[in-house]
Amino acid sequence: MDVVITAQIESLIKIALEEDIGAGDLTTMSTVPPQAHGKGLFRAKRDCVVAGLFLLDKIFLLLDPLVKVRCLCRDGDRVAKGSVVAEAEGPIRALLMGERTALNFLQRLSGTASLTRRYVEAVKDFPCKIIDTRKTTPGLRTLEKYAVRMGGGTNHRLGLYDAALVKDNHIAASGSIGHAVGEIRRHAPFMAKVEVECSDLQQVQEALDAGADVIMLDNMGTKEMAEAVRLINKRAWVEASGGITIERVREVAEAGVDFISVGALTHSAPAVDFNMKIAASKV
Repeated sequence: MDVVITAQIESLIKIALEEDIGAGDLTTMSTVPPQAHGKGLFRAKRDCVVAGLFLLDKIFLLLDPLVKVRCLCRDGDRVAKGSVVAEAEGPIRALLMGERTALNFLQRLSGTASLTRRYVEAVKDFPCKIIDTRKTTPGLRTLEKYAVRMGGGTNHRLGLYDAALVKDNHIAASGSIGHAVGEIRRHAPFMAKVEVECSDLQQVQEALDAGADVIMLDNMGTKEMAEAVRLINKRAWVEASGGITIERVREVAEAGVDFISVGALTHSAPAVDFNMKIAASKV
């Protein structure tokens, strides 16, 4: 998949490199001759869904334009433990200075993609989608949501600006679900979707009466979710949310919801370990 490196992503890469290299790589600059060239192999240390390969070229280009990166698979591919996913060839100083930054992006994004794939496969027999949340690492939202897509998931709203979600604090501040939805309709663009977070069936009915486009069933038991789905009766999309684990996600899908949001995809995904080894070098 071709992905555009935006100015925001390039800035993030530069910050990561500066954070790691600082005034210079003391070990590499002391031990590696400037003329030394070699090839680094990036290898997965466990089975995973890989994500973040598209960043490697820019990481090493910023260090030395002589480094050439070749990806041996694509973001979103499932790879086996021990698989070489990419090669970087060029000045060894640049390879070593960019190694940790490249691995950090790979391990984090591949972790999110791999966990997302587990959730997606768990509900593959049902017509519902696994979606993410805004519970992302500050500064990394664009990349983490990209990783969710590479795992087969779907992005919820990217921020506060692209959809309206009426939560408990909005209801408390505005006075009621009906008033909150009405004010959003009055101020938001015509095409903007309005979602309402509901914690019980009474709030579900209020959201329906207010004309919500999406109703979020927040922290409900599975039986109550099924009752809510019957009450809504396709008059709005239905999202289930609230600490839904991989062990429970199929049961939630059976309740008939359209979407299942999982914050853990971006805030708790275990990193996938990768390494880079210099396979050949010459001076």
